[in-house]
Amino acid sequence: MRVHIGTDHAGFELKNRLAAALQDKGHEVTDHGAHTYDAVDDYPPFCTDVGEAVVADPSSLGIVLGGSGNGEQIAANKVAGVRAALVWNEDTARLARQHNDANVISVGARQHSEDELESLIDLFLAEPFSGEERHQRRIDLVARYEGTGGYGDTAAPATP
Repeated sequence: MRVHIGTDHAGFELKNRLAAALQDKGHEVTDHGAHTYDAVDDYPPFCTDVGEAVVADPSSLGIVLGGSGNGEQIAANKVAGVRAALVWNEDTARLARQHNDANVISVGARQHSEDELESLIDLFLAEPFSGEERHQRRIDLVARYEGTGGYGDTAAPATP
C-alpha cells in the first residue's frame, strides 16, 4: 500500500523510524516532511501535504504525527476529501476505517510508546471500510456538506 507520512519536530525522529518499519513491511512510503529537525517548525503544511497526496491517490492512506495528534488531525481535515481520525487505542484505529473510511490517521508521538504507535498504525492500515450503507450514507453527508456548506433536501441535521 502507498502510505503518505508527515510531521513536525514533535514526531520527526519517530516518523523516520516508522517510515522505515512500514517499508520493511512492504508499504511504499512517501515522506512529506519534516526532512530536517527544526524545533520551531509548524505542522500544518506537513499535514496538508499528506492530505493532498491522499486525495490525489485514493488508493493510498496517510499518517500525520504530532505531540498530541490533535492539531495535525485538524490541519489534515482542512483538505477537501480528507477524513482524518485521531486514534488513541485499538478500537479507534479499527473503527476509523470500518465506520468512517478514514483515509488519514493522526497519532500523538508523545502520547504512546513507539511500539504502541506502530501497532495502531498497522491496525489502521490493515482494516477495510465495512461498506455498510449506513456508514456510506454518513460519509456522503459529510462530503456533501464539505462541498456545498449544506445537506440539500435529502437530509437535515436534527435540531433540539
